[in-house]
Amino acid sequence: MFEASQHTTTATGATAHPTLPPDRPGPHSKRLGLIAVVATFGGLLFGYDTGVINGALEPMKADLGMSSTVEGFVVSVLIFGAAIGALVGGRLADRQGRRRNILMLSIVFMIGTLGCVLAPSWEVLAVFRFILGLAVGGASATVPVYLAEIAPVERRGSIVTRNEVMIVSGQFAAFVINAIIFNLWGEHDIVWRFMLLVALAPAIALFVGMLRMPESPRWLSSQGHDDEALAVLKQVRTPERADAELAEVHALALEEKESQTGGWSDLATPWIRRLIVVGIGIGVFSQFSGINSIMYYGTQLLKDAGFSSSGAVLANTFNGLFSVLGVTVGILMMNKFDRRTMIITGFVLTTTFHTLVGIFALALPDDSTVKPYVILALVIGFVFSMQAFIGPLTWLLLSEIFPLKIRSFAMGVCVFLLWVANAIVAFAFPPTVAAVGISATFFVFAALGVAAIIFMVRMAPETRGKTLEQFEDEFRLAHS
Repeated sequence: MFEASQHTTTATGATAHPTLPPDRPGPHSKRLGLIAVVATFGGLLFGYDTGVINGALEPMKADLGMSSTVEGFVVSVLIFGAAIGALVGGRLADRQGRRRNILMLSIVFMIGTLGCVLAPSWEVLAVFRFILGLAVGGASATVPVYLAEIAPVERRGSIVTRNEVMIVSGQFAAFVINAIIFNLWGEHDIVWRFMLLVALAPAIALFVGMLRMPESPRWLSSQGHDDEALAVLKQVRTPERADAELAEVHALALEEKESQTGGWSDLATPWIRRLIVVGIGIGVFSQFSGINSIMYYGTQLLKDAGFSSSGAVLANTFNGLFSVLGVTVGILMMNKFDRRTMIITGFVLTTTFHTLVGIFALALPDDSTVKPYVILALVIGFVFSMQAFIGPLTWLLLSEIFPLKIRSFAMGVCVFLLWVANAIVAFAFPPTVAAVGISATFFVFAALGVAAIIFMVRMAPETRGKTLEQFEDEFRLAHS
């Protein structure tokens, strides 16, 4: 690692690569901001399409005559689609470019949304939920890579984590919009169709917006299009910074052209294999924290804790609100603290809250008037800690740690397994709570949290203040 004395400091307080001119503000900064806003509509769709089922499920069951088994299948089929979409989406992003892949995904979002809204039966609904999952997974693997490759090193953390802000904002928006629509038209069985239809607007905005956005300069350089890469860099950097950055990217791209195309064969290289193990661990443990048990089943959990049905629906919106607040705090801290420190701190905090939920759920009697509020407060603390420390760091580290030639491939593998872990939690949480109760369920999450802390302490690398190319060189030398 470089010592602090080898870095320069920008006006924003972020550390810059010592060989690059500083990233001074200017018109290019607004262009970069616009690119980040448009691309992260993919994250907004990710969040809305995974969160909307929370409020749409009951009227959906009544309208389509779904049994409990069918209900579980319809909910989970999107997650399986997302797992496949993440794996395939990473490869497609390597082949056809990040921008073109996001454009294609926006069309898939539109098709999946309209198919779900118009579905005449649960079988048709399941097919289009799977298609929607392909888009969700593809976006989860492509958008962070696109943002990381187009952002300067000083702002990479805050730019990439805007996608996480949009994900949790999408989930929060789903909770709120569901509540509003249900209060207006809740007596109609087809009310769930209106809830799902709302997702069409950001899908159209993503498609129209990406038509005017540039391709990733790092991808262009890897394809031998250095003139186009420089033109893109000059849109989002000062001229002198663009020239210096392209020279660094181009030198690495020439090196990588002499090796094989990134894929399974690269797992034979020890340092690449270690990086992929790190990425898998980060992705899987982020899901085993149990965050999506709250995002998918928060209302059910709060009812089990003692809230009334209406009280649980209202209280669940606080989980969405504190998700957004947590990510906002995480972004403010991102460029001030090391990535490794933040993610380890996050798992310590979430494991502590899991343990406390388990203890109070066990110690307080079911008829206690304070029990539901204590559980709610602790769950909110868990959600806030997860989204402030672990959620943003998961996607940021996955977008930063892999070398260019396998970046999208490795991202696809890691995000595929992340979604598999998500599916395991989604399947296991309701029957586990029903079988052993809230207390034992959260003790299981606490045990997984201890394993996550051990893994992060031993394996998590540090990437803050380094270009993607600099980190690759350092890690290769340290672990070859």
